Amino acid sequence: MSELVGADGVARCSWGNSTPDYVAYHDEEWGVPLHGQDELYERLCLESFQSGLSWITILRKREAFRKAFKQFKPAKVAKFGDADVERLMQDASIVRNRAKILAAIKNAQAIASLEVPLDDLLWSFAPSSHKRPATMADVPAITEESKAMAKELKKRGFAFLGPTTCYALMQATGMVDDHVEGCFRAV
Repeated sequence: MSELVGADGVARCSWGNSTPDYVAYHDEEWGVPLHGQDELYERLCLESFQSGLSWITILRKREAFRKAFKQFKPAKVAKFGDADVERLMQDASIVRNRAKILAAIKNAQAIASLEVPLDDLLWSFAPSSHKRPATMADVPAITEESKAMAKELKKRGFAFLGPTTCYALMQATGMVDDHVEGCFRAV
């Protein structure tokens, strides 16, 4: 348990104590159930942009991402064209990866063609039960649910969302609660 206790005396998942940005994200957002099309689209995009990078990089650029992607309003992003892609490729305040930018646009377009709300679709993959991890080593990177989510999203035209990214999305949005035993958020 002592390795979970941060400089402020609060027991958290070990990663949650590593930077002030992580402390705030861990304590206020990670694992909190999140609903709403725009909110879930934002997290879906940010998790995709994080692929291959550190989450702290994305977290610190989140406000710039929000500005660049019209506050993650899927209806607005779905209309982005070549000029928008080039604008985003020149924007040093975000991650400038063409494949990820194109995926964010494609995913906004895919949301527009859904016959069910994005919220309902994503949350349909939340497991009915989930065992709390004892340590961070017990936290999986992929689950059967995240594999199923990735497969379904791909079938529906979404891009850059594999099983690992989908599981990170599930953790971030509270579909699963992976706060470790001893963390003050583990309830």
